[in-house]
Amino acid sequence: MLAGKHILLGVTGGIAAYKTPALVRLLKKQGAEVRVVMTPDALEFVAPLTLSVLSENPVFWTFTDQEAPDQGLWNNHVHLASWADLFLIAPATANTLAKMAGGACDNLLLAAYLSSDCPVYFAPAMDLDMHEHPATQSSFKRLEEFGNIMIPAEHGELASGLVGPGRMAEPENIVSFLQKDLRSKAPLAGKRYLITAGPTFERIDPVRYIGNFSSGKMGYAIANAAAGLGAEVILVSGPTPEHKLQSSIQKITTVTGSEMFTAVNTHYQNQDVVILCAAVADFKPKEVAEHKIKSKTQSLSIELSPTVDIAAHLGQEKTNQILVGFALETHDALDHAKSKLKKKNLDLIVLNSLEDQGVAFGAETNKITIIDRDENLHPYPLKSKAQVARDIIDFIIALQNA
Repeated sequence: MLAGKHILLGVTGGIAAYKTPALVRLLKKQGAEVRVVMTPDALEFVAPLTLSVLSENPVFWTFTDQEAPDQGLWNNHVHLASWADLFLIAPATANTLAKMAGGACDNLLLAAYLSSDCPVYFAPAMDLDMHEHPATQSSFKRLEEFGNIMIPAEHGELASGLVGPGRMAEPENIVSFLQKDLRSKAPLAGKRYLITAGPTFERIDPVRYIGNFSSGKMGYAIANAAAGLGAEVILVSGPTPEHKLQSSIQKITTVTGSEMFTAVNTHYQNQDVVILCAAVADFKPKEVAEHKIKSKTQSLSIELSPTVDIAAHLGQEKTNQILVGFALETHDALDHAKSKLKKKNLDLIVLNSLEDQGVAFGAETNKITIIDRDENLHPYPLKSKAQVARDIIDFIIALQNA
C-alpha cells in the first residue's frame, strides 16, 4: 500500500525522535519516497544528516535555506505539503499537537501541516501525565474532528520511569497501521483478484522445453496495481526473471500450462476478477523424453498435442467473476481478439500487437486496446506498463460500478 507513495515525515522534539531513522528506513523499504521536515527542537534528538542520508532527500527545519542565509532562499512549505500523498508526524509531542489543534504556525512543520490537503497521521509521544491530561486529550479529539488520524501511543515504560500509555508506536507498528488504514479505504478493498503472468515451459526432455519470450512484466505490473488499490491478489506466475512485487501479494510459481491451470482453477471460484495475462504455450510434446535427446541425426520430429485452454475452461465455469483475457497478435489483430473474446466467454480482452512500435517481449512500454463484450474498442496510447496496468484496473472498476 505504501509503494510509490510520497510521504512527508514530520519530526518533533521528543526523545522518541531517535526512532525516526528506523522509521524512514522501513518506509523506504516498502517503496515509499520520503521527505523529512523537523521542528527546531527536534534537532536536539536526531541529526538531520542521518535522516537525509536514509531518505535520500534534503531535510528541512527552517523557512529559509541555512546553506545560503544571505540569499533569502525559501523552503516552500506549500510545495512540501502539495508533494505529499500523506503527512506522518512522528513523534508528535503534546506541544506540537496543541499547536496543530489551535492553528498555531511558528515553524516550518506547522506551516506545512496547515497547508496540507492530504491525509495526516500523527503518532503521539509524551509522558504518562501529559498524555492523560485533559488538554492533550482535547488536542487528540480536535485533530480527529479535523479528519487527522491518530496512531495510538503504546503502553510501556516512559522516559520518566512511569509506566503507561505515551510511548510512540514502534516504527514497525506505525508502518503496519498505515498499510492497514490505507488498504481499508482503498477502492479495491475487499476485492479478490487472480492474475496470471509470464510464459509456460513445456518439457521436451530434462533440459529442453517449448516456451516463449514473455517476461511477465505486464502481469506483475497489473498485480502490483491491484494490490496498491487494496485488492487481495493472487499472482500465478510462470518462469520469469525477478520482478518487484508488493509484499501483500500471494505468489504461486508454476512452470507448465497444466501446473498453471491447476493453480488458477483451485482459486478461481473465490475471485471477483481474473486477469489472464500469462502467455500460455498452446502445444506441448506428446511424449517427454526421459533422458536428454542426443544429436544423432540432422533432424528431429516432435509430435505435439494441445495444452489445456485455461481461458476457455474458466469462461465455461464462470459465475460472477469478471474474466479478462489478453491477445498478443502479429496480424489481423482485431479479428483475432474479437473471436477470442466471444469464443472463450470473456468479459474483456486486452489487445496488443507486435506490429505497434514500443510493444515487444520484455519492453517497458505497451500499447493496448480494451475490447468489451459488445465489441466496443477503447484504445490507449503507448505508456509504461505500470500506467497500462492502472488503465486496465480503472476500466474494470468502472465496469463494476456501471
